[in-house]
Amino acid sequence: MQQRLTSSRYLIPLIAGLGAMLCITALSSLGTALQSSVWLMAPFGATMVILFGLPESPLAQPRNIIVGHLLTTAIGLSVAALLGVTPWSMGLAVGLAVGLMLLTNTTHPPAGANPLVVMLAGEHWDFLLMPAAAGAVLIVAFGVVYHRLVSGHRYPMRWL
Repeated sequence: MQQRLTSSRYLIPLIAGLGAMLCITALSSLGTALQSSVWLMAPFGATMVILFGLPESPLAQPRNIIVGHLLTTAIGLSVAALLGVTPWSMGLAVGLAVGLMLLTNTTHPPAGANPLVVMLAGEHWDFLLMPAAAGAVLIVAFGVVYHRLVSGHRYPMRWL
């Protein structure tokens, strides 16, 4: 019994790490193959921790991942367009992002960084579609397939 528990202790993190590696590799490869599209942003790395390490968590569910990333990216872009990029506007954007995710029941902690990403990088509205929307949808699709075929976790627990 002790051997089985020890094996499980190491196997679960390895399977989660493998899923994260394969998902980020796939997104990165899409960007390279298309040569003009960026399919990655730093908060997606943190999404991997929740999606592959804690797939049962409410924070890992498709609605939270997709809407969370879209909502917070749109907030960052909006605040930057209306107020520019200042310490105050960056704080406002993150605060609005956190508040609106909680209000809409779409909390996804990695998405809280999206306003900073778009504001500091000087991104434009096309960033909302690529990489935010397309990447989030592909991450969820990859997570569904990976968990059903490889990890054995039930995912998603809920769609909406």
